[in-house]
Amino acid sequence: MKVFKEEQRFTQTWLIVLLTISAIVPIGLICQEYFKNNTTMTTNRFVWTIILILASISLIFLFKLSTRIDEKGIHYQFFPFHFKFKLIGWEEISKVHIRTYDPIGEYGGWGFKGGSLWNKSKGRALNVSGDIGIQLNLKNNKKLLIGTNKEAEAKRVIATYQQKLNNHV
Repeated sequence: MKVFKEEQRFTQTWLIVLLTISAIVPIGLICQEYFKNNTTMTTNRFVWTIILILASISLIFLFKLSTRIDEKGIHYQFFPFHFKFKLIGWEEISKVHIRTYDPIGEYGGWGFKGGSLWNKSKGRALNVSGDIGIQLNLKNNKKLLIGTNKEAEAKRVIATYQQKLNNHV
């Protein structure tokens, strides 16, 4: 029995730089206000405001996409949207393959994307980085793309279970 497992987080350098730069401006303005001679801002309010800014920017680092492919099907979890794994059984899938996609053009970026606000014909996407994904076409005509950074390994495991998929068609 082959099993594919992958965990991804938002740890791209460009994202960290962007978040750092976007934190500098509000923190700078808050510090400027606090250190004025006639400020009305209390130390307590100053500290809590800084903590709130840093906490809100840091939330993105809690996000985690976990994927598992095994004999039951394809399991996925995009924390904090899903608190436990969702299973798409082989019997629910009409086609599965690995493909290159355009995250911005097809889904509007990275994260939990698609559906009503973007191109519905592409379905939904759960992705964290890159442009390679596991494309699922379901028997209920829905589509789901799960991003992966382990293309070769995902292809091998999907090929192993392709017979199981073909038995359910």
